[in-house]
Formats: sequence, C-alpha cells, structure tokens
Amino acid sequence: MDDMHGNSPKTLRQDLLKQRKEFAARQNYTPVQDQLIAGLNHFLAQDGNSLRVIALYWPIQDEIDLFPSLIAWASQNSGRSLALPYARADKHLEFYQWQVGDLLIPSQHGVPEPSPNNSSRPAVNPDCILIPCVGWSNSIEDGKPHYWRLGYGGGYFDRTLVELRKHNPKLICIGIGFDWQKLNDEQWTAQAHDEPLDMMLTESGLLR
Repeated sequence: MDDMHGNSPKTLRQDLLKQRKEFAARQNYTPVQDQLIAGLNHFLAQDGNSLRVIALYWPIQDEIDLFPSLIAWASQNSGRSLALPYARADKHLEFYQWQVGDLLIPSQHGVPEPSPNNSSRPAVNPDCILIPCVGWSNSIEDGKPHYWRLGYGGGYFDRTLVELRKHNPKLICIGIGFDWQKLNDEQWTAQAHDEPLDMMLTESGLLR
C-alpha cells in the first residue's frame, strides 16, 4: 500500500468509516442490512451443519450486528458454539467460547472481549470466522476469484489467519461488508502480508 495514488490507507480508512457512518444513518440502510443478514442465514442453512464453532465479532463503528442469526444457529444443536476474539499483546487474536449473558471486558481499543481467565469458556479454534471489512477488493488469480479485506490497520486478523490456516486448511474466512465498500486497484491493492478471505458477504449475497 503506497501513496502513489495520493490516498494513503490511513486516509482511505478514515473516509470509508465516515461513509459507513453516514450510510448507517440513511433510510435505505435497514433493507440493505436485512438483505445481508438474509445472505448469512442462507449460508448457515446450507453450510451450517458442517460447522461446529463460528467466530464472530462484537459490532463497533456501525458494523453489522450478526448476533441474532448466529445465536439462532448455535441454539439448534448442542454441538455448536460461538466464539469471540481476544486481542493478545503480541497482536494476534485468540478465540474464546461465548454464550449469551457472558461478561465481556473492553479491550485497549474499546472493543468488548471475552476474558482469557474465564475457566468455563475455553479457547477454541473456529471452523468459520466472520470478519468485518472497512473496505474490500477482489482479484482473479489462477482463474479463481480472491477476496481481500481492508481492516482497521492493526494486522491482527492477517497474523491470526496465517497461524490458524496452518492447523486447519479447511478454515472458512468470510468478509462482511457492503457493495459500495468495494475498492478498485487505484484506491487500494492487497499487499504480500495480507491474507485472503475465502468468501465475501454483502447485500448482493455470498461471493465464493
């Protein structure tokens, strides 16, 4: 990510977050959000039986709240569970089992997180991770589409996905975002350290 296009990732990120805030305040936001949730529900109905642990995020800064759909998915089968990320000091994420009513602790970034010291909620390795995007892009490599995420700039997810994918090559990482957040090559291109997403979910559906 360079400044050749006169748009540093930092400025781009700030612009996109501002646009997301404005978008979330519009009247047409609710139907768009409902369409995205419908896409998630479709995925859970189709692929949910093969998953045991889904990691989601606590929504901040106008991110879409996926909790209702995922709580419903987990409640259908006692073998299913949900997990939330905990940001470690070494800028990796660890995922801990989460249930409705669990006490969460604000991280240094102000994001509610599970406590790593809660012995009744062990660390888990998710089969599927839902990751919010500030922006996203896609590219075609070897004839296959690849999806890329512009996040908040901490690199937590990239470092974490490298580790998790070593242990579980079947891990499914799904970016969550809107159609309008899609970036072209002039705005932003993924770098060598960026980990690809397996799928991208927007109001238009699930892009695999």
